Amino acid sequence: MTDVTITIHNKTHHGALAPTIENFSLTLGAGEFVCLVGQSGCGKTTLLNSIAGLDANYTGDIRLSKATQSPKIGYVFQQPCLLPWRTVRENIELVFTSPTDAQKAHIERLLDFMQLRAYVAAYPQQLSEGMRRRVSIIRAFAINPNLLLMDEPFVSLDAPMAREVRLLLENLWQQRPHTVLFVTHDLREAIALADKLVFLTNRPMRVLREVPVNIARHLRQDAQYIDHFHTTLIENYPELHVLL
Repeated sequence: MTDVTITIHNKTHHGALAPTIENFSLTLGAGEFVCLVGQSGCGKTTLLNSIAGLDANYTGDIRLSKATQSPKIGYVFQQPCLLPWRTVRENIELVFTSPTDAQKAHIERLLDFMQLRAYVAAYPQQLSEGMRRRVSIIRAFAINPNLLLMDEPFVSLDAPMAREVRLLLENLWQQRPHTVLFVTHDLREAIALADKLVFLTNRPMRVLREVPVNIARHLRQDAQYIDHFHTTLIENYPELHVLL
């Protein structure tokens, strides 16, 4: 598990008149599950892409401690991004140049955990949307990442399916703790998953407030605890009202 320190002084898209991200600073503890909450378009995906190394056009510094010189970063995108001409197993194994026996065994365990063992030879078009989401989660976990980035991974699912996949994700994370940075528009989803909520301003994006979620995990499937925490946020932090 890895501590992560993120400092972005300025991130401005080419041709833009104002920065997307400015004076942004955030630290994630090793094994911490952190949810980013902000309005649409504020720069959350831009932040994840910068952390993942997909966009290096910013000034600042992103450090992963206790990691190798080439830290492994898993990324679950808003869309599953599965190749339609490859099977479930083949889509997962794409993260390896040539998977070893140990890596293949690890994938098998993840398939079992995410209830997809029976579908390893299926193609993406033969799966439900929820199943495709689970495949993308397995692919990100397969490399045993030092940091796992998740960009609204359940955004297109209906509420019952989102809850089912979220529970599978949470159980998998508790079995195999990773440092996670998770983006969501659903505050109740964030409360159900996070050790810490990070509320963001609009552009230029920076941290508005960090709030720990002090609900025991075994109580988080009870809506009354989530609702109470939600209400308390509004009462204690009126500046967050626009985001809640």
